Amino acid sequence: MTTPDDLANAANLLGPPEPLSPGGPDMSVGFIGLGVMGQPMALNLARSDTPLVVWNRSPERTQPLRDLGADVVETPKEVFDNASTVILMLANSDVMDQILGRGTPHFAELVADHKIVHMGTTSPEYSRSLNADVRAAGGRYVEAPVSGSRKPAEAGQLVGMLAGDDADMAEVELLLGAMCHQTVKCGPVPEALLMKLSVNLFLITMVTGLAESVHFADQHGLDLHKLVSVLDAGPMASNVSRVKVAKLIAGDFEVQASISDVLYNNRLIAAQARQSDVASPLLDACLSLFTEAETLGHGKEDMAAVIHGIEALTQASA
Repeated sequence: MTTPDDLANAANLLGPPEPLSPGGPDMSVGFIGLGVMGQPMALNLARSDTPLVVWNRSPERTQPLRDLGADVVETPKEVFDNASTVILMLANSDVMDQILGRGTPHFAELVADHKIVHMGTTSPEYSRSLNADVRAAGGRYVEAPVSGSRKPAEAGQLVGMLAGDDADMAEVELLLGAMCHQTVKCGPVPEALLMKLSVNLFLITMVTGLAESVHFADQHGLDLHKLVSVLDAGPMASNVSRVKVAKLIAGDFEVQASISDVLYNNRLIAAQARQSDVASPLLDACLSLFTEAETLGHGKEDMAAVIHGIEALTQASA
């Protein structure tokens, strides 16, 4: 939950505006949040000649955008002062509330007459509530979460899911063309986030099953490269399976989607399932394994490192 200290910090972040040169607020697009996914997404927007105004809590992440001609500003408020459409690619709902000054008078000052595009992953209920608050303050709101990890983000090959009013979705869909190879209009808020959670449920259970398959083969002394050959030649092969099985065999856990980020998504899906009285037995098993992997110190590694959680269970039962 957002605390009074968070709200005070938000007020400090808002700072005085500094006018920018070319474009102006009606032409420029704001982008806040340049993490593992956000930075390559923003870079693709900049390469598409979209006039961009960017801010990030860690300033060093902004330099590649500056090199491509984006306007880098010092506060979130300056983004809103210079862009009528603002994309948020932030870690969670608490960070979003802090950046927006939600719960303070600054919130309405920021979002009025702006289109807010929520591209991160939060609970559907949070998004439904934020949509209502943005509209009550005189702004517009579109959900636009994406499916994919760092490599597809770099290649502009994400899949975008949209929810909101038809006219707003149509405008945002044009922006997503620089970041996504396909977009799907899901309906009203929060149906895009419900779709994203559905997709992530499949991804989480699939990669966990692949890790368990590699562990099973390894424990039986099989040639893991032959396992890869069989998997890659069979009907279950996919871009995800090929990338993740290579990482598992090589022990290469350079992050594309981290254990901690996947665990965050896992918890969101589990909470939504509980709220809706929907059974999620496979997801619940994954939740336990990703929790174990993070506890073992692998939180910043790629989600394929969930194999360490499986290995720990084998060792415990020996």
